[in-house]
Amino acid sequence: MTRPTTFPIVGIGASAGAVEALEGFFRGMPRNPGLACVIVTHLSPDRDSMLPEIVARFTDMPVHAIADGTSIESNNVYLLPTDAVVSVKDRTLHVQSQDKIRRERKPIDVFFSTLAADVGELSAGVILSGADSDGTLGIKAIKERGGLTLAQAGDGFGPHHPDMPRSAIATGLVDFVVPAEVMGQKLASFAAGVFMLDGFAGKSGAQTNASEFDEARTAIYTILRSQVGHDFSGYKVNTFVRRVQRRMQVLEILTPEAYVARLSKEPEEVAALFRDLLINVTSFFRDAQAFEALAEIVIPQLLEGRGADDTIRVWVPGCATGEEVYSIAMLLREQMDGRQPAPRVQIFATDIDDGALSVARAARYPLAMLDGVSEERRERFFIRDGSSYVLTKEVRDFCIFSPHSVIRDPPFSRIDLVSCRNLLIYFGTEIQNQAIPTFHYALRPDGYLFLGTSENVSQFDELFLPVEKKHRIFRRRADVSPQIRVPLSVSSLKIGQPGGLTPSRPALGGAALRHVVDNHMLERFTPPHVLVTRDGDVVYYSGRTGKYLEAAPGVPTRQLFALARKGLSLDLRSVFREAVESGRTVTREGVVVEGEDGRVQIISLTVEPLTGQPQGEHMYLVIFEDEGPLAAREEALARAVHARRHRGADRKGVARDARAFAVHDRRVRDGAGGIEVLQ
Repeated sequence: MTRPTTFPIVGIGASAGAVEALEGFFRGMPRNPGLACVIVTHLSPDRDSMLPEIVARFTDMPVHAIADGTSIESNNVYLLPTDAVVSVKDRTLHVQSQDKIRRERKPIDVFFSTLAADVGELSAGVILSGADSDGTLGIKAIKERGGLTLAQAGDGFGPHHPDMPRSAIATGLVDFVVPAEVMGQKLASFAAGVFMLDGFAGKSGAQTNASEFDEARTAIYTILRSQVGHDFSGYKVNTFVRRVQRRMQVLEILTPEAYVARLSKEPEEVAALFRDLLINVTSFFRDAQAFEALAEIVIPQLLEGRGADDTIRVWVPGCATGEEVYSIAMLLREQMDGRQPAPRVQIFATDIDDGALSVARAARYPLAMLDGVSEERRERFFIRDGSSYVLTKEVRDFCIFSPHSVIRDPPFSRIDLVSCRNLLIYFGTEIQNQAIPTFHYALRPDGYLFLGTSENVSQFDELFLPVEKKHRIFRRRADVSPQIRVPLSVSSLKIGQPGGLTPSRPALGGAALRHVVDNHMLERFTPPHVLVTRDGDVVYYSGRTGKYLEAAPGVPTRQLFALARKGLSLDLRSVFREAVESGRTVTREGVVVEGEDGRVQIISLTVEPLTGQPQGEHMYLVIFEDEGPLAAREEALARAVHARRHRGADRKGVARDARAFAVHDRRVRDGAGGIEVLQ
């Protein structure tokens, strides 16, 4: 017999057309399915509901009208009373009258969200007929916690009002889109598989399950890497196995080998597994005390001494559906009040899940998802739109959402704050050892890193200093040169060891000491450089390249020419093209690069083809060497023109440089871009 604490609880959301849909649902439910059903509907407050009596005609299970404090028992059905909102905690139902809350609250989203938090992987969400989008974010909450999700299809007992199931299906997070009469058997199979999942909670059970998947995991990693382009081999094994086993249960597949065979021939299942592996649990001001510490300690430091000509740059990797991003934006907006002139703010919010980014860009949330937002902030930063709330323009304008992988893509640079909360916990040690140095590289000297409460940088204390240990706020050490690993795709190239970072300090003796000294001298005297492909894609950065390259606003890119700072792009394209076409090293002196403080830097730019590469690969080193210190524009222009004349450049080339620089100055004054317009 199923134990009382391990049976699944199924939330059923329905609105217009609910009676027909519920009839189909319960007609297809087996006797004693080993689960409980809680039905949440949009009922009119003007009349008593007859739904308990009606539903009782369709099922042999006892049907109860929910009262506050009702305990949920297996093989029972519970129905929401008229004009109320229900939640669940400790498998007990709690009822709140609509008279005490805002009537616009979406009851299905409310219940599903609390159900997911209460029973996690033992939750299931069903969306039936209804003329609203209620339940969509609730489905997301259940999916994030590893539960099962279903939506009514148009066949059989099809939805008379398809808006609710259609909205849920559009998220891509619904496991089964089936007719109502088919759902009961799916849920009974889900309940029958509970004992398989029950072992996940115990460490030994999880390890046993993981060991059975060793061979299959390798095959699944390979399939995912080849078909969706992301490598999950660095993710925690137990988390990965749990998600795979849930997909097996959904498909009623019994062995890992059979599931690998299914993945090999069905790209749709690869996409479904990929979605399940993207962990997007997030909320506004999650861990409220941590955000209070951020507001008190970090935000004032970011604003200190910043004026209209300055830009505060924030990076939020793994931003999911945007709640963390907008929380930080609200904190910045609040503390910018009264500051005149105020600096610009750019928050780069990135994720590898395009669906989550779409939700984030829309900035539209039901009231049930705003529990972490104070009433004062709701009134200031949100605009009510029907039953949803939309972030105001003053907050949204700070935020730029774009696809980007922390593991695979080049990082941003000159960032003041990296907020990466509750993403690292899903990475294995190797990926964490790659991600944390990447954040160090992205930050300005003395920039801040904000992690989740279960995350830390303890093995990288040579890179970060603790600012507030309890709430995981750290500051980048300015005396440590930023270095990140060479991407795996080019790690076989024999170009020395400039990019490796070992988290543990080597013993200072013998060969180890010599290695430390050699690396230090290389870092000190080797000019900044990048390694690029024939197509101009950057695959490796040395330290100190931020003076010449920066991540532009918008969709992240590794294209060298898009990363070039103002003034550099034209010469960079020309020199690179010449090196590619001629196959020889090309150097150009007197190249002008605009600095951050209005001054400019004259550099010598070299593009050198790499030799000794595997056949078919073409890599090029792009080397930046300063010619003298930063200087005022007029002085730098004179030096650049002199350098061109001195090496025999013709007058047309000199005139072009002067004209380009003048146009560049004018466009900068007008707030436009650099001299790329001349290309």
